[in-house]
Amino acid sequence: MMLPKIISAKVIGDRTLLIEFSDREFKQYNISNLLNKPMFAPLKNPSFFKSFRIEAGGYGLVWNEDIDISEYELWKNGVSLEHGENIRSDNHYVTVKS
Repeated sequence: MMLPKIISAKVIGDRTLLIEFSDREFKQYNISNLLNKPMFAPLKNPSFFKSFRIEAGGYGLVWNEDIDISEYELWKNGVSLEHGENIRSDNHYVTVKS
């Protein structure tokens, strides 16, 4: 099974990401469960958390050479959002569009 690739991602809360995949599905992913692992501890810093980039080809999100999250993890454990659904982002709402 070919997983959709990441085409965009943004921070929408202290520990939450909004990811758009190549099949036009949007998923919300909360990193809280990862923060118990020492490798992900730097993500507790809000500035560092916001400093990710999308890996070439859309295969994951990368913060540095030690910290990344694969598209598989984000896809499998992210929460699907409906098109037209409003989500809170930085004290305002974002509408998920198709």
